[in-house]
Amino acid sequence: MKVQYSTHQYEAGCDEAGRGCLAGPVVAAAVILPKNFKNNAINDSKQLTEKQRNELTTIIKEQAIAFAIAEVDEREIEKINILHASILAMHKAIHRLEITPEFISVDGNKFKSYLQIPHQTIVKGDAKFMNIAAASILAKTYRDEYMEKLHQQFPQYHWNQNKGYPTQSHRNAILEFGTTIHHRKTFKLIPNQLTLEL
Repeated sequence: MKVQYSTHQYEAGCDEAGRGCLAGPVVAAAVILPKNFKNNAINDSKQLTEKQRNELTTIIKEQAIAFAIAEVDEREIEKINILHASILAMHKAIHRLEITPEFISVDGNKFKSYLQIPHQTIVKGDAKFMNIAAASILAKTYRDEYMEKLHQQFPQYHWNQNKGYPTQSHRNAILEFGTTIHHRKTFKLIPNQLTLEL
């Protein structure tokens, strides 16, 4: 895996977590790694265990030139839709970096230019470039911790386990208990086959 896409000294890798969730914010991270950064364990966050992600989060935060994390909450997601919210979260994360990047590499195929900084979208970028993978790890660990805190208030939805994703147990809990202020009401919270016939 290469460290970054471009030859620039300060390239920010960006990724988000929580786009497909039924509840909670979408979280993005931006990471600028040193060009000589090496770590064979870094990978797309979805391919790693929770323990591996937590260990790598510490390493990334210690060794990155700069990193930042930002979120866009469910109310904003409802207003502007999840794609725009994901891009907004990335823009916020880039804005919070202590160093303005010279280039931005983004996981996926959709992005809006930020401050006219050159950028490149890369499908499955989190499995190809370390700075994007690092961003995916920071976004995922931050969001998982956030959902575990929300679980304390709403234990019936099992957010400590499903993190807000559309698992069967999460959807069953929505059927039984209804929605919370953290649910994304514009999302298909319950499939058609689960709706009750009146």
